Amino acid sequence: MKVPATGPDLVSVSNVDKVFKRGSEEIHVLGGLDLQIPQGEFLALMGPSGSGKSTLLNLIGGLDRPSQGAVEVGGERIDQMSDRRLAAWRARHVGLVFQFYNLMPMLSAQKNVELPLLLTHLSRGERRRRAAIALDIVGLSHRTGHYPRTLSGGEQQRVGIARAIVTDPTLLLCDEPTGDLDRKSGDEVLELLQELNREQGKTIVMVTHDIHAAARASRTLYLNKGRLTTEPEDLVA
Repeated sequence: MKVPATGPDLVSVSNVDKVFKRGSEEIHVLGGLDLQIPQGEFLALMGPSGSGKSTLLNLIGGLDRPSQGAVEVGGERIDQMSDRRLAAWRARHVGLVFQFYNLMPMLSAQKNVELPLLLTHLSRGERRRRAAIALDIVGLSHRTGHYPRTLSGGEQQRVGIARAIVTDPTLLLCDEPTGDLDRKSGDEVLELLQELNREQGKTIVMVTHDIHAAARASRTLYLNKGRLTTEPEDLVA
């Protein structure tokens, strides 16, 4: 199996603060955080609930903006983009995988995977072709016409991954992708993510509470109280 060659930094997070306001109260989630992610890396982010893992994932994916600091992806300062330009950037460069799949129940697997392509100028036939390729990559070419209610949890998550990769994104961002799955289904999803990283060179950032899942990544960082560390015992402070 081909091991991805990590190249120059694809993601650079520099001196980032994130503050949320709740009435008159300010909640400091991230403070002075720095992070570099090389192209082709599979990075796991761990930490207790409320530590800011999903917040950091959202900043990297352009779903939120820092209160202070810089977020650069592929040489572009996404924190400085207009809302319209940022939305277009996300459509081209970011694939999202969620814990609870977020599939449309009234659409088949094929149609669910096609959804991100509706934002492009591709023809209907080309959208169908690309969705079929993505479903084949995740091993579900035999389930294209099935609806979410007829698929297992593991199969639904595979459809979610196919939807995330159908645009050939620069970044694949996964928020607790195995959190709603049993161990066997979770292992199958993790093996698929490893394959996408190794065989296709996808850069993956995965938030997880599961040490077993994090072990599949090429690097694990731990987040707590707005700072990153390589040692889980440092989180106790």
